[in-house]
Amino acid sequence: MKIAIVGTGFVADYYMTTLANHPGLVLAGAWDRDAARLRAFCAFHGVSAYADLEALLGDPAVGIVVNLTTPESHYEISSRALAAGKHVYGEKPLAMDFAQAQELVALARQRRLTLAAAPANGLSDAHRLVAQVLGDGRIGRPRLVYAAMEDGPVFRDKWASWRSRSGAVWPGLHEFEVGCTLEHAGYALSWLVSLFGPVESVTAFAALTFPNKGPGTEALALAPDFSVGCLQFRSGVVARLSSGLAAPRDRSLQVFGDGGSLTVRDLWDNRSAVHLEEVGAPRPLLGRVLGQIEARLGSALPWKPTPGRRLAYPAASKRTLPAFPSQIDFAGGIAAQAEAIAAGREPVFSGALALHITELALALNGARALPQPYLMRSSF
Repeated sequence: MKIAIVGTGFVADYYMTTLANHPGLVLAGAWDRDAARLRAFCAFHGVSAYADLEALLGDPAVGIVVNLTTPESHYEISSRALAAGKHVYGEKPLAMDFAQAQELVALARQRRLTLAAAPANGLSDAHRLVAQVLGDGRIGRPRLVYAAMEDGPVFRDKWASWRSRSGAVWPGLHEFEVGCTLEHAGYALSWLVSLFGPVESVTAFAALTFPNKGPGTEALALAPDFSVGCLQFRSGVVARLSSGLAAPRDRSLQVFGDGGSLTVRDLWDNRSAVHLEEVGAPRPLLGRVLGQIEARLGSALPWKPTPGRRLAYPAASKRTLPAFPSQIDFAGGIAAQAEAIAAGREPVFSGALALHITELALALNGARALPQPYLMRSSF
């Protein structure tokens, strides 16, 4: 499958790093409205540059257009690519407006094309391991889930100096305007909806808690930097998801069931540590000892291990992944889409499922302007 990239900013290098994992994908070329950034990207990676977007969309060899533009450009670029007869894989969200996201899904269906969306961490080895444990009934029926997408106080870091491998600037100011929920909630939502099914309703709260994010942000219309939502799933599962840019980094997932619990340490890690605690099973020795120490001290220790025992992964072939903390096979989502197209089936995280995740992210981010609880309009 030949693919072409639109948008050669910071995240594009993550895709290039992981493209090596998927020899079935062939990069035909790239285009970016920023000519200097495009030149730097193509020179660094040895990639051909298209003269303009029309040339890219008019290339008959290209099967999938990979839309890595900024969120407010997702709708325009994806709709043009679909209209040109191309399958589309895009960064999250599908669009900044639910109605536009609906249009994209309808257009893809009308033209018998696929529209798939990031993030690809829902295709990770960790996700497969958790899905297997849940499917085997190891913790009984899941009842409650805690998920977090807290990225730490990024605005206090030296983000202005961050560069990708090819030299692209990390778009900090723009990320503060778009907001951590639209940028990051999808990493948890992809897991939640694929494991527990569609969401019926969301009760959410969002706020801008740190309006001063340093030089250059004074005149910006900043998006919420904190959101929390309680999700009611059709399956009966209830989940709490928090997203933020102030609390310490935490990208964990905890699933509590009738017979035990599962803890995933980091949803951004392809083979994250996963711990299983089963009701009635003996507590690990370390946990028992630390519990006894706390009882004697009469206070909690500053650190405790994750409950349960760590699960082992089956042997896997070596993958090339970006450095910590973004240890996700970004190109894996495109590869899964290409395989599905070849097999004549709907790709994972595409169409109605991608729309559902987009609506959830928009509902969490826009909680201040929406009725609560918010009743979901999409399903899958």
